[in-house]
Amino acid sequence: MTHLFALFFFTFLAAFIASAPPGLLNVNAAKASVEKGKGNGIIFGLGVAIMVCFQTYIAVRIAKYLSRNPEVIGMLFKIALVVFTVLAIFFFLKARKQGDRPIEFQKGKKFDSFSKGIFLAALNLLTIPYYSGLNTVFHSQGFMNYTVLDEVIFILAAGSGTFLVMYLYAFYFNKLETKTHRFSKNSNYILSALMLVLLIITLIRICY
Repeated sequence: MTHLFALFFFTFLAAFIASAPPGLLNVNAAKASVEKGKGNGIIFGLGVAIMVCFQTYIAVRIAKYLSRNPEVIGMLFKIALVVFTVLAIFFFLKARKQGDRPIEFQKGKKFDSFSKGIFLAALNLLTIPYYSGLNTVFHSQGFMNYTVLDEVIFILAAGSGTFLVMYLYAFYFNKLETKTHRFSKNSNYILSALMLVLLIITLIRICY
């Protein structure tokens, strides 16, 4: 049972940190809140979280299949190694180059907030490889055993961590806006550090 708490905590934390830097999804949650009221911002965030849960389910299926096929598991670790390396460099450079520009709202079509949240979240192509790699690392560390309960916990934690970020942007964007540069830069540094930690864990797994 202890591993379930660890699985939820670390997945929730990874989802929260990955969603924290200002981007298309969280800034549109703030946009919906400002233009249509906080309720619409929350509905938008709910749509995002549900799509993330679906994408995470796909990621779990991919990781589970690969874990049961030893001949390709080595390839998966190497792919995860490349993904984490690229993401660590990407977020580090993004933090270094972060200017003092204010956050800009992304313009989109005027349709239902929930549907818009699902649609925009579906455009984030990094979600599936991110959670697939994360799932594989957790499995190698004994957090993820691929039981039904483990999979449900992992998926719900990913969705919950993402939703919390959407909620915070919808309710507290006005306060965050005054500290845009510092918040965005620090978030990207934290995310880069997370990718580095996952990179190190993957390297250790490959070597031993």
